Amino acid sequence: MGTALVYHEDMTEARLLWEDPECEIESPERLTTALERLQQRGLEQRCLRLAAREASEAELGLVHSPEYVALLRGTQALGTRELQALSRQYDAIYFHPSTFHCARLAAGAGLQLVDAVLTGAVHNGFALVRPPGHHSQRAAANGFCVFNNVALAAKHAQEKHGLHRILIVDWDVHHGQGIQYTFEDDPSILYFSWHRYEHGRFWPYLRESNADTVGQGQGRGFTVNLPWNQFDPELVLVAAGFDSAIGDPEGGYHLESLSQSVCMMVQALLGDPAPPLSGPMVPHHSALESIQSVRAAQAPHWTSLQQEGPVPVPSPSNYSPEGRPSTLLPGGSEFKTAAAQAAAALSSLLDQLCLQPTPPVRTAVALTSLGAGLVLPPDVLCEEGSAPQEEMQAWARLHEALAKDEALTALGKVLYLLDGILDGQVSSGITDTPAPAAAATLDVAIRRGLSQGAQRLLCVAVGQLDRPSDLADDGRNLWLNIRGKEAAALSTFHVSVPLPATTGGFLNCVLALVLPLAYGFQPDLVLLALGPAHGLQDAQAALLAALLRVPAGGRVLALVDAESTPRLAGVLARVLCGEAPPSLGPFSVASPEDTQALKYLRGQLQPHWKMLQVAAPV
Repeated sequence: MGTALVYHEDMTEARLLWEDPECEIESPERLTTALERLQQRGLEQRCLRLAAREASEAELGLVHSPEYVALLRGTQALGTRELQALSRQYDAIYFHPSTFHCARLAAGAGLQLVDAVLTGAVHNGFALVRPPGHHSQRAAANGFCVFNNVALAAKHAQEKHGLHRILIVDWDVHHGQGIQYTFEDDPSILYFSWHRYEHGRFWPYLRESNADTVGQGQGRGFTVNLPWNQFDPELVLVAAGFDSAIGDPEGGYHLESLSQSVCMMVQALLGDPAPPLSGPMVPHHSALESIQSVRAAQAPHWTSLQQEGPVPVPSPSNYSPEGRPSTLLPGGSEFKTAAAQAAAALSSLLDQLCLQPTPPVRTAVALTSLGAGLVLPPDVLCEEGSAPQEEMQAWARLHEALAKDEALTALGKVLYLLDGILDGQVSSGITDTPAPAAAATLDVAIRRGLSQGAQRLLCVAVGQLDRPSDLADDGRNLWLNIRGKEAAALSTFHVSVPLPATTGGFLNCVLALVLPLAYGFQPDLVLLALGPAHGLQDAQAALLAALLRVPAGGRVLALVDAESTPRLAGVLARVLCGEAPPSLGPFSVASPEDTQALKYLRGQLQPHWKMLQVAAPV
């Protein structure tokens, strides 16, 4: 169960045969440069390599009309002038004698990847293909797209594997209208598109790219811009467009930016920690406007949004200049300026990534007792080391609870793992601590982390764990207690919230409070403490740990109550290694009490934490 990489060198055969500044950016080098970078970084070698196959004409018929498929088949025999004339009948398209073969391989790669995932041959995968697909429609090529690769993959998953709920996530600077048209009346496909719109002034200039388009007939509410948790998909398909990435001027296909983006995505599929986000964590007004518009449009279709009450529809902002399409063509002065700025931004980002190399050990586990129920992934290091005796005793003098041998042994392992994370030798770690010493051990871990190089430390304490009274409130430590006695913002950096009683309440708490605070704080280390009576189900703890990996670039140390191990340690080890957390089970909406507590906290904290404006108000 690993990650598949699907590719075929024949997909580089099609290329532009005449001059066309708009179409020349869709070149074979998009694939070859990305593949070379995957090889240079050793990522291709870590994947299961699969050679793409051609989709059959019957398989293409799951989405496309027979007449359109026949038209594309006929391009194999056309000359350059005929190909150019046919290309002019479509928007932003060029054909080549090899287009039909390349496009069938691109579509077949998606089908092959679906088969590999759903038969259990791999856990996930990446199909490196061209031509792209999300603009293609039933009987029309569009925007460099010939066959709709992701739509075909979804139909194939339904027809061959009998799936009933599929989530399609489409990120691209341009709206994937082809996927939307294919499934707009299908309630079994939830289509989430994240794209640039600018009130219809950005290509493809469609009114139906706006947030108030929610699907048709039985599919109303299943065309959205945010994936809601109630859908519980059996398969997630991602239409990954990289033309909005740093380094790409605007809507073009920048080879360096593209290849870096492909590598980052494959690393994520392999379970490597993502680098932390940089820059000010303050949402742009236009982003808030878009999110609010989506919530207003989707509220009638989703129980989780209806619970929040009526949503006002915001007034449109003047985000784009009046009457002017937001497109830059190569050669113009504005394009050259944008390209120079994008290149500088990409260079800066790559410099930051070089300063944050991936640690040699992804996850280490150091437990005081290795119980019979402990099952760890093969690449997890089972660590037996401990901090030096003198160092352990020096820290133990701070708390009487640490004087006992059992507590001292646990403290030594905590300090040992913490040093490994701070030194860049280990990305994440898991250790345990006896219940009577849990609070004292956490206090030492915080002080040790802050004194040994952590500039901002986020502590998420779950259970009966109180914040140390003498801990400095200087902005370097953010303490968030889940299962606190009451909802309280005791200071900007000290927050307490009761543990919600339902899955919906738990998700609300994590998505609308914990994550906005975590991203706004931008920690370089996260301590996740599951203390006595923490009350979390294994799946909830796994989800919390998985989501907290991202804000700190994977640097997470989990301290687990000794009575919860070894089963919980195994679950946490899998998600800290990059595996997906287990399902939370049936969805149940948040209770009125949990909703009110969260609403109160957000109101208290929002003036200080701007990222709380992004999460849906509750």
